[in-house]
Amino acid sequence: MPPAADSDIAVVGAGPAGLTAGIYAARAGLRTAILEGRAPGGQLAATDVIENFPGLPAAVGGAELSERMREQAERFGCTLRSAEVTAVRAAGPGQGFAVEAGPESLSARAVIAASGARPRRLGVPGEERFWGRGVSCCATCDGMFYRGKEVVVVGGGDTAVKEAVFLTRFASRLTLVHRRERLRADRANQERLAAHSGKVTCALGQRVVAILGEEKLRGVVLEAVEGGARRELACEGVFLFVGFDPNSAWLPAGVERDARGYVITDQDMTTAVPGLFACGDVRRRLLRQVVTACGEGATAAHAAQGYLERLSGTSYDPAG
Repeated sequence: MPPAADSDIAVVGAGPAGLTAGIYAARAGLRTAILEGRAPGGQLAATDVIENFPGLPAAVGGAELSERMREQAERFGCTLRSAEVTAVRAAGPGQGFAVEAGPESLSARAVIAASGARPRRLGVPGEERFWGRGVSCCATCDGMFYRGKEVVVVGGGDTAVKEAVFLTRFASRLTLVHRRERLRADRANQERLAAHSGKVTCALGQRVVAILGEEKLRGVVLEAVEGGARRELACEGVFLFVGFDPNSAWLPAGVERDARGYVITDQDMTTAVPGLFACGDVRRRLLRQVVTACGEGATAAHAAQGYLERLSGTSYDPAG
């Protein structure tokens, strides 16, 4: 039998993957702690509209769906704690984990990493200077500040296009900048963008190489991918949707990652460290959607339950 611990399972992250993992673990009778990071709800909470989640025929706001999941997790007995996890240390084979969050530490018999990913930055001059003062990665959070203003959206995938459509509610003019000659977003999202052609211009085959301004952001420098020709484009806001980097630095060295830092697991969400599982956007995966995150969260919880049962040598009894 594993040693006594504060929780049977510690779930790091409170996005859809983490909340689903918590729901399934708690319903299995396991003492479950969910540790929320700096952005409770993850990327879901900052998403304007979700319309492809099964069972919800009407579109729902991301923040609303996230709050429903949170309430459900608490109803089944999960303990939610606001804590930024900085490290997880294995006490030894089958001996549980110490989950460190600043000055606090929580012990758990198993850990589920559901810490998601953070928006990637461009790394160009002016970006850091105007971060939060004209440069943003959340249209839902900051779009209202650009009512009647010209903005630039950088990216060509589904997220970029959906966020650009949302920003047309506020901006007087929007330029979508993408380094490829074609957008990567699916057809439905491209059609929604095309419906705003009177307000939207696509600058394809170009990239932002600098963000300009003195006291306030006043524009960007665009460079053609082919040929390198440059031009300035006036704007008052820049929104970046150019991908994500996983929040995996806090995981122990024994956890296998790919070249970009995404956690590698098997189909059961099991990592190379026994008792440590990973699900959602922190994991290397094909599709990054709410529905796939929820499925992985359920799988991780079930696999963690099985791990604890094998440690005890019987059907796991948390009170035993």
